[in-house]
Amino acid sequence: MKRLILCALVLLLMAPSVRAARTPLAVISQDPYVSALVIEADSGKVLFESNADVKVYPASVLKLMDLYVILDRIEQGALKLDEMVPVTVEASKTGGSQVYLDPKEQFSVEELIYALMVQSANDAAVALATHIAGSKEGFVALMNQKAQALGMKHSVFHSVHGLPPSEGQEPDVTTARDLAILCRELAKRPEALKYTGTQTRGFREDKFIMRNHNKLLTQVPGCDGFKTGYYQAAGFSIAATAKKGGVRIITLVMGSKDRKVRDAKAVELLAKGFAIVPPKPETAAAPPQSAVTAPPQAPVTFDTSGTTTQGTAGSTTEGKGEAAPPAKAGKNGWGIFFIGLGAGFLVFLGVFVLAGFLMKRRSGGVRTKYKSRD
Repeated sequence: MKRLILCALVLLLMAPSVRAARTPLAVISQDPYVSALVIEADSGKVLFESNADVKVYPASVLKLMDLYVILDRIEQGALKLDEMVPVTVEASKTGGSQVYLDPKEQFSVEELIYALMVQSANDAAVALATHIAGSKEGFVALMNQKAQALGMKHSVFHSVHGLPPSEGQEPDVTTARDLAILCRELAKRPEALKYTGTQTRGFREDKFIMRNHNKLLTQVPGCDGFKTGYYQAAGFSIAATAKKGGVRIITLVMGSKDRKVRDAKAVELLAKGFAIVPPKPETAAAPPQSAVTAPPQAPVTFDTSGTTTQGTAGSTTEGKGEAAPPAKAGKNGWGIFFIGLGAGFLVFLGVFVLAGFLMKRRSGGVRTKYKSRD
């Protein structure tokens, strides 16, 4: 009994020092959210904002910066999509959402990008970061360099995955407005939306099926991104985008207490954005199809004036070889009809004259014959 009491006293004395070594991160989540922002992607115009400059913990939304750095390296030619990435022991030991990488495995850069964006795999984030920069710390430096270059003045990253900080580490910090800057840049890259807009995908030869955490992909027409994030202190966050009527809207909802509330607010704010910005048809800037010069697709015909008429120049649907408009075809048809009618009349007249001439000669011959018999 005395030993149990002594152990209890020792634990009580040690508790303050343990708390000092790892101070729990303060919970910042609120109802319905800590901050929110809605912008039009093309212009960057702010359509709605609420505490957009308040600092928040991005959680896995941070992986959008991973994606930006990776795509930038690919564009520079320093990285290839089919390049194989070995799995490190450190990557395999990363917790949270993952694809359960094993040090004996290796995957292509593209497969790990899908794991990063669809499954939000933290182990994939570590594997990619180590392969690209040599270490997590080296990749974090690249992330912060890109953030500053983009003008994300209130963002500081300390991890490659967005997990809660470990002992001795600081949390990742950003704002809704900073994330909107990053999202605008990603929206300019179709390849980024290819990854963020994927709902399900097989991994490890389809033995593991990844499912996107962004439920708006199936709830909002035209939604193709971007990323969700969550841990207890940070709350539920989402960077969402959708395109409709030639307009792309980007919405940030950060630090909600409830996932369903976060998603509902994101849907509501996307709808608000589309209600504010009038549709801008994507074909408006392109020349009309009838004005596009296409190679000849139909044989040349002649009208009654002797000029040539091509069925394709200025009159066909581009690339489909469709016939000229009916009115033009009708005009040529009448010309052919009258030419035929005139030719027929001339033939008839010639036959009539010839027949008359023959009958006259035959008549004269008959009269002569009968006179010799008389």
